[in-house]
Amino acid sequence: MNLASILDRLHAQARQNRWLRYFAVFNRVALAAGFIPSGFVKIMGERFTSLSNNHPMGHYLEALHHTGYYYPFIGVLQVTAALLLLLPGTAVLGAVLYLPIILNICILSLAVRFDGSLLTSPLMVLANLYLLCWYYDRIKFLFPFTQPPAPAALPAQNSSNKFPTAFFAGVAATVALVVVGITSFDIKPYNTLADCRMQFKGGTRTQAGNRFCECIHNQGIPLDQAMAEYRQAPDDPASPPLPAVSTSVVR
Repeated sequence: MNLASILDRLHAQARQNRWLRYFAVFNRVALAAGFIPSGFVKIMGERFTSLSNNHPMGHYLEALHHTGYYYPFIGVLQVTAALLLLLPGTAVLGAVLYLPIILNICILSLAVRFDGSLLTSPLMVLANLYLLCWYYDRIKFLFPFTQPPAPAALPAQNSSNKFPTAFFAGVAATVALVVVGITSFDIKPYNTLADCRMQFKGGTRTQAGNRFCECIHNQGIPLDQAMAEYRQAPDDPASPPLPAVSTSVVR
């Protein structure tokens, strides 16, 4: 049995499960809800966030906002992909159009450690990939597998109501891994100067941390340069020991 036949069999089994079908519908609606508001903001020509221009993501969004018709064009693509996802007949086209957009957002968010989409964008990429797997039978011609001739339409089979415990346990584990992964960053610029400073409070590198936050939010220094300066900076000087308190009694 070749790879194409194995994938066809696994896909057919998945499509018969009611819970996996519900999950596909949930992902379609969730992904559409993620793009429609942000897409309309771009179509209207408005700035997407209120980040300072000194913030790494603020640099990018400010430049993007001044790219003429390219900025609303991105919004049109986002809204188009979202609307296509909501319609069952065009959902596969929406999933294909959605992937490069959300993958770009995900990589950008990870590169600049942007809190606003650091968690959501990787999960949206995974949800998009699930939909592409769900519609594998309609996009499999894109893969370089040797495909047998298309079979005649098979009679409809009964749906399975068995809850796929192993699958959803894997989903939960994947979400947990994403959360652990994004929280493993040692430092982040955060969205405001106060939040940036808060991550260093109570540690041994508050001075270096405050300098890092000043570089990002007040001076607009690139993230890589600010992080390099932070790592080269020394730890806070040790506090001098408190003088001993005499316990002798004056007579």
